[in-house]
Amino acid sequence: MNTHLDIVPIATTHSCFTEKFGIPRQPLLADASRAAIELLPPFNDPDAVSGLEQHSHLWLTWQFHQVAGQWSPKVRPPRLGGNKKLGVFATRSPFRPNNIGLSVVQLIEVRLHPNVELIVAGADLLDGTPILDIKPYIPYADSVASASSELAEQPPALVTVHIPEPILRQAREYRDDLGTDLPELIRQVLGQDPRPAYQQPDPERIYGMKLCGFNLQWRYQDGEIEVVALDKLASGVAG
Repeated sequence: MNTHLDIVPIATTHSCFTEKFGIPRQPLLADASRAAIELLPPFNDPDAVSGLEQHSHLWLTWQFHQVAGQWSPKVRPPRLGGNKKLGVFATRSPFRPNNIGLSVVQLIEVRLHPNVELIVAGADLLDGTPILDIKPYIPYADSVASASSELAEQPPALVTVHIPEPILRQAREYRDDLGTDLPELIRQVLGQDPRPAYQQPDPERIYGMKLCGFNLQWRYQDGEIEVVALDKLASGVAG
């Protein structure tokens, strides 16, 4: 059956994450992150978000716009170390028949000027991610106390992150118009351990990612993470 669907982005994402590596693997794991969901014409009518401020959290439906490759019936989830295959519909892999994602985020602020945009926390979204729909999160309907997942019952264990005082002072000086707490964001993002689960940490290797317009670098020492540099990118996105 061929059913034609007309789906267009209603908004775009301005995020502190400008590359896929390092983005939290689930929403709300790094609630210090901030993103602006900017509504696009003709959906950027203030009437369209009237009443949204009465909700603490939102559902965002969005598109994996930088996924390369074809979908497969079975995938290798990173949480399982990349060694075990599961059916794609039993995972949250981006390699799907329709490359659509779903995230719960915290609504911080509704802004109407100069653009109609929603400031949210905890988004696991790449900068530029197309937003396909926005709905309020309804606790009595959307939170299922008896729900279970044998594969992901608990969040991943956090890794201890050390930030040397000079780098910590530099991070504290960061300011953007979204209210990002950069030191806490660094701790939360690195605490999730961005490294693939199948990859053994190399104490001689320096890892890096782009975050809030900086090149954040770290290394692994005795099972913990030490931040070694926070360098401003010449043409990076600051927030």
